[in-house]
Amino acid sequence: MGLNDKKHEKTPQPMIKLPASKRIDIAAEYQKRTADKPKLNLVVIGHVDAGKSTLMGHFLYDIGHVNDRMMHKYERESQKIGKGSFAYAWVLDETGEERDRGITMDIATNHFETEHRQFTLMDAPGHRDFIPNMISGTAQADAAILVVDAATGGFESGFEAGGQTKEHAVLARSLGVQQLIVAVNKLDMKDWSETRFNEIKSTLSTYLNQIGFRKSNISFVPVSGLTGENLIKKSGIPELAWYQQGPTLMEQIDKFDPPVRLLEKPLRMRVTDFFKGGIGSSGGVSVAGNIESGAIQVGEAVMVVPGNEIGHVKVMEVNEETANWAAAGDSVLMTIVNLDIMNLSVGCILCNPNVPVPVTSSFEAQIVVFDTHMPITPGYPFILHYGSLDEPASISKLLEVLNKSTGEVVKRNPRCLTKGMTAKIQVKLSQRAIPLETFKDNKQLGRIMLRKDGKTVAAGVVTEILTYGS
Repeated sequence: MGLNDKKHEKTPQPMIKLPASKRIDIAAEYQKRTADKPKLNLVVIGHVDAGKSTLMGHFLYDIGHVNDRMMHKYERESQKIGKGSFAYAWVLDETGEERDRGITMDIATNHFETEHRQFTLMDAPGHRDFIPNMISGTAQADAAILVVDAATGGFESGFEAGGQTKEHAVLARSLGVQQLIVAVNKLDMKDWSETRFNEIKSTLSTYLNQIGFRKSNISFVPVSGLTGENLIKKSGIPELAWYQQGPTLMEQIDKFDPPVRLLEKPLRMRVTDFFKGGIGSSGGVSVAGNIESGAIQVGEAVMVVPGNEIGHVKVMEVNEETANWAAAGDSVLMTIVNLDIMNLSVGCILCNPNVPVPVTSSFEAQIVVFDTHMPITPGYPFILHYGSLDEPASISKLLEVLNKSTGEVVKRNPRCLTKGMTAKIQVKLSQRAIPLETFKDNKQLGRIMLRKDGKTVAAGVVTEILTYGS
């Protein structure tokens, strides 16, 4: 349900410390804020070494997000350690280990604007070792840029067995991303070959359609992250004459459709980081995360789940700027008082104390089975990925095999599940209960991922919570 729906639920009122006269009409403020420039969360995904960080680092530099002095500093420092071509990547890869290894390990966040949109940009790691971080970032995204390497053998190594191009695309679609730009990077290394571009486009289009992306929601843009060709300005080089009428990366990003936010649902904010001490010189505990549904303002109470401890919001920043309120889709840092830091953990959820998120260790889900080496049977152990959480779990029961197109039951109580099947299953968490919501109640919190031995074996949505509490 979104702000503009005709049917309005009565939004649960939060427990508050501030008088009614000081309360903000967040629905009205949100409409004012997004009237000119709607806001989207954009994730950059793709196989390791496809050039994601260099591409988006150069993009941010070209739109003025990074000044010349800082860029020259990155160039000097990267040259000192013999990695001069990594200078643009350093705009996003900020830690020493990321720069030494030349790979992104965690989610890097930046903010930028196009002519008609505001974006929070998340650069996800491409290396298979950091897939949990990639899942955590993509779970917050409304749209994605899939970066592929057009160099000889580059696209093939990412797309074929062991590459991350396919898995990243499947994960993005399974996590609710519907709009995708494929940035065909390093095409300059193939002399901007139209044949190579079309070859990649044809192969990827077929695959992306198979995993659920609509043709109308996919676009392909030839670019070079290193030279900056076709990122912001239309290229004038003769080798790209065949693409003269096509959009730049910036123009294509500006065409993304804004999402409908779950403003009228109860507050749900996934915690991605926390630390002792408040924003500025204030006391308390600071908590960072993305608001998945509902809204919050300074002075209101929030509950941490699991744990059910209640604190009050003292100070807040939205997109690194001081704010009095935040709503679904916002990336938030807030200071909470009267809260014990020992009750916080990455993956816990801040919610409306009057309507807390359920906590469960057993639930039903509808899943699609991907590539798996062996059939999935009752008792099958896996790692459940849910937002920032990854928890050991097992399939306690196979309930039904469903027709992928109609949803009709094809077989009840199947003995096993194999590649391509859609099925209903029961899941049992092995160690602890987690905060979880059905897809029907909250689309943002109702998606799950099943991984085993470093591979994604299935993905789906929570259909029913079977047990409540720990």
